[in-house]
Amino acid sequence: MPTASHKLARSAPEGWFLAALRAFDAFGAPTEIVGEGELTYYVNEYWTAAQRSAHALHEISYRACFKPQLPAFFIERLTKAGETVLDPFMGRGTTPLQAALLGRRAVGSDANPLSLMLTRPRLRPPALEAIQTRLSQAPLGKGEIERDDLLAFYHPDTLRQICALRAWLIERLPPEEEPDPVDDWIRMVALNRLTGHSPGFFSVYTMPPNQAVSVKAQLKINARRAQTPAPRDVAMLILRKSRALLADGAPPPGPRPMLTVSDAAKLAHLKNASVDLVVTSPPFLDVVDYRADNWLRNWFAGVNVGAIPLSQLRGLDAWTRMTRAVFEELARVVRPGGHVAYEVGEVRGGAVLLERLVWEAMAGLPFERLCVMVNRQRFTKTSNCWGVANNSKGVNSNRIVVARRR
Repeated sequence: MPTASHKLARSAPEGWFLAALRAFDAFGAPTEIVGEGELTYYVNEYWTAAQRSAHALHEISYRACFKPQLPAFFIERLTKAGETVLDPFMGRGTTPLQAALLGRRAVGSDANPLSLMLTRPRLRPPALEAIQTRLSQAPLGKGEIERDDLLAFYHPDTLRQICALRAWLIERLPPEEEPDPVDDWIRMVALNRLTGHSPGFFSVYTMPPNQAVSVKAQLKINARRAQTPAPRDVAMLILRKSRALLADGAPPPGPRPMLTVSDAAKLAHLKNASVDLVVTSPPFLDVVDYRADNWLRNWFAGVNVGAIPLSQLRGLDAWTRMTRAVFEELARVVRPGGHVAYEVGEVRGGAVLLERLVWEAMAGLPFERLCVMVNRQRFTKTSNCWGVANNSKGVNSNRIVVARRR
């Protein structure tokens, strides 16, 4: 059933979305509008900053990921049930999962196969009973330690379980077909329990689970805290996390998702004008090192990172060229009348505003550049950990360039 906002989108003049932003006051404050030539900023709290207000399936950690409320804001207003929502930099899969939860067709891609492993299982999750049965079949008591250096993170008994589970899952992975959905789920949960800062993780105390520190750094943490890794029950922790993730149920029946490993500027698997909405966030120009942050996850998953063209763009020209190439491809796959919400953040202490580079990169392409939305936020747990002040830098400031395909 189309929402009221969707009916407005189909029938009102083209300025309806900006009018809706201008009138937005759901959290008690009016929208501030700041114009700079062609580029106009709309500033408000457009979605809640509450940490635990989203569907439980979203509770998977990943560096530089946005809250589910961000894609939900655009999906609910700019699409209807059954329409296609794309994220070509899907990361942990926030946009595809939120699209599926709202009855849309979830389409996503990322250059890193790890992203596929984090996203795919949550779109069609297995039953808790099936997970428990499969874990009882895993030979966790027969593992051998593959890497002594990982004892910086794990008790020897825990590391043996992790190595056994890793080898078993890799051995069971079919070379061409999609993996067994229960195995896929167990792998995904294990990837998110590898390291963290509580007894709910396999490791001793370390950084939050969206970033694995180096072995050398972990040894320093252990010495500073005078800690040694305690034994963990790997199967029990996977089952506990699975129970939490499934607490709100599975996505409703809907169109079959399409997830792939691909470059965001090369979406050959998508037909022309086949996408209704894009909600995405590209790498933020030298802010996040996805290779380093995910080294332990990539090891567990058997991902050869040397063969993956992951973006770590440090120069403005290279970042702008990447953005231009992505929008050239989005101009092909987004249907006329469809929209793009392209979320970026401030970098280099606010000296570089990436939204302006995105705005310039769209010049001459068949997009109507509507505005830049800035969502006011309070502290997030990760930013607070790093001592980052609200709206001051990086991913703590949501800045979304919104465009419409002509």
